[in-house]
Amino acid sequence: MDDGRHSPPMVRNATVHPGLELPLMMAKEKPPITVVGDVGGSIAIIVDDIIDDVESFVAAAEILKERGAYKIYVMATHGILSAEAPRLIEESSIDEVVVTNTVPHEVQKLQCPKIKTVDISLILSEAIRRIHNGESMAYLFRNITVDD
Repeated sequence: MDDGRHSPPMVRNATVHPGLELPLMMAKEKPPITVVGDVGGSIAIIVDDIIDDVESFVAAAEILKERGAYKIYVMATHGILSAEAPRLIEESSIDEVVVTNTVPHEVQKLQCPKIKTVDISLILSEAIRRIHNGESMAYLFRNITVDD
């Protein structure tokens, strides 16, 4: 059963011209939005790896707001934030979108003050240095503070 959660998307062969078959990537479907439990009077945090098109985040925020969440945060590692994303975020029930600086998005931040950036360059450079030198990565989980 295909519930749309395959990652990466399934690849099928497509016949574009008789005798020529090329791989065809099928779009990855997102599962339906489901709220589990009572969010009334709570702070809701939506977490994902990438935020690009924001329609699903905006829709989830609206549902959470309707169910009584009083603050809604979105957190993602990579903030692509293409097209209308800044405007949609600004007009939504989302209180703040927190992304890292793995992707430049300064223009989007100018368009939407709800977008905040966490600089992870120091922790990434330390991780690379440790991997290169064969050192333990455990240090990063024990000794890196919020201020770093």
